[in-house]
Amino acid sequence: MLRESSHTDSFTRDNLPPPASWPELRLDGFDYPDRLNAGVELTDAMVARGHGDRTALIGNGRRRTYKELSDWTNRLARAMVEDLGIKPGNRVLIRSANNPAMVACWLAATKAGAVVVNTMPMLRASELAKYVETAQITHALCDTRLMDELTACAKTSPYLKTVVGFDGTSNHDAELDRLALEKPVTFESVATAQDDVALIGFTSGSTGKPKATLHFHRDLLIIADGYAREVLGVVPEDVFVGSPPLAFTFGLGGLAIFPLRFGAAATLLENATPPNMVEIIEKYRATVCFTAPTAYRAMMRAMDEGADLSSLRAAVSAGETLPGPVYDEWKAKTGKPMLDGIGATEMLHIFISNRFDDHRPACTGKPVTGYEARILGPEGEELPAGQPGRLAVRGPTGCRYLFGDRQEEYVQGGWNITGDTFVRDEDGYYHFAARNDDMIVSAGYNIAGPEVEAALLAHPAVAECAVIGAPDEARGMIVQAHVVLGAGEVPSDALAKLLQDFVKSTIAPYKYPRSIIFTRTLPKTETGKIQRFRLRDQD
Repeated sequence: MLRESSHTDSFTRDNLPPPASWPELRLDGFDYPDRLNAGVELTDAMVARGHGDRTALIGNGRRRTYKELSDWTNRLARAMVEDLGIKPGNRVLIRSANNPAMVACWLAATKAGAVVVNTMPMLRASELAKYVETAQITHALCDTRLMDELTACAKTSPYLKTVVGFDGTSNHDAELDRLALEKPVTFESVATAQDDVALIGFTSGSTGKPKATLHFHRDLLIIADGYAREVLGVVPEDVFVGSPPLAFTFGLGGLAIFPLRFGAAATLLENATPPNMVEIIEKYRATVCFTAPTAYRAMMRAMDEGADLSSLRAAVSAGETLPGPVYDEWKAKTGKPMLDGIGATEMLHIFISNRFDDHRPACTGKPVTGYEARILGPEGEELPAGQPGRLAVRGPTGCRYLFGDRQEEYVQGGWNITGDTFVRDEDGYYHFAARNDDMIVSAGYNIAGPEVEAALLAHPAVAECAVIGAPDEARGMIVQAHVVLGAGEVPSDALAKLLQDFVKSTIAPYKYPRSIIFTRTLPKTETGKIQRFRLRDQD
């Protein structure tokens, strides 16, 4: 039973999928008051708990304390309500690279009771228009350096009527900043219900068209009070760094919600290349890093050249499956495990993970506190250990698509069906095999593309790779590898044969890639996920 909403604009409440189609939510251990505003909990409440003088955000050349962040977001919230006319429940789009101003705008809009849609800086007007139309977005806040595409989108939109710029460079010299600077540092935040929608997260589109997922105020705190507390053990002395955009829930959790929930500091990089992350880790002695396996490989090359990453106590890998060779090399170089985990935009964040004291290579770990998982067969039956099948998860968060769009595909029998093929071993550990649509059936053999990728990545000539199934008249499908070579390597038939033989010597020979295509780059989402469907389309 949903609590009485504080939204005067009831669009998201009205367009939740029917409750009967929701996954079963397990909320034991996650007790929050009926009235809960996540923006308040991550700012004003942290000051009240004594964290006011601690550093909250680092970025664009300066530090901001929790007290400064609280004051800043209260001023921004006042400007949004008093000058921009934002009402509780209005959808507000935020367009920016990762920087403190984007975090402040998100928190302020959340305090004002708005439903936030964070977006990528690289999206074009036509892509933004899909978000605006789907979520019927009325207001947009945009880094002034990125206004052109959003302005073009607004010109043809029947919904988006208010576009206001903010200064992402810390100079506070844009329209929204000037409005906010005139306001008091106090604001009576909207007393939203814990199950009012606070965030619309659009899926990354790694398998096609993005879908809109609806997340409540309580959900934003659950991922911190579950995963970040249990797995990461976040303390106020922690300093976070990472590459995922705040526009995606992996980045919003790892680089904003998790540090702010526990009085820690978040470093925010607009250009989070591996060299830039190495520099930040060394400069601020960062302790927790969120990025993809490809970036960790580059960071280890930097360590070979003398970079000091010894301050990192937690290296979290997600977005792409973590190949065993990357895990092994990181552990050998640092003496610490790399924490592989799996999450989903539909679930908001990571729900299965390794732990500091319980980890294995080429393994995703066990369910996070509050979650349980099963491996299902074709008819929905639970499979025994050792058999690959569809991963099903349930817990305190779960999938709710806007308008119920394809809800029945993701939620079945009260479980979230993630779209991943996994194997659970006899000890209860979960091992990723492939996305359900990445399993390759060749001459009757089931072959998991990521296993072949891990074998290829163990060869020093390979920088990146993606494996797909390609149609074949004789075998139905064959394993096809798209390979990006390392510096100095030259594509050739001889090198392709060398890589094929290497895979045969590493895993079962029938799994080797019968086709190898050398390429300069692989198609990826902004979060670094390889878009294998685009490779299949090309093929």
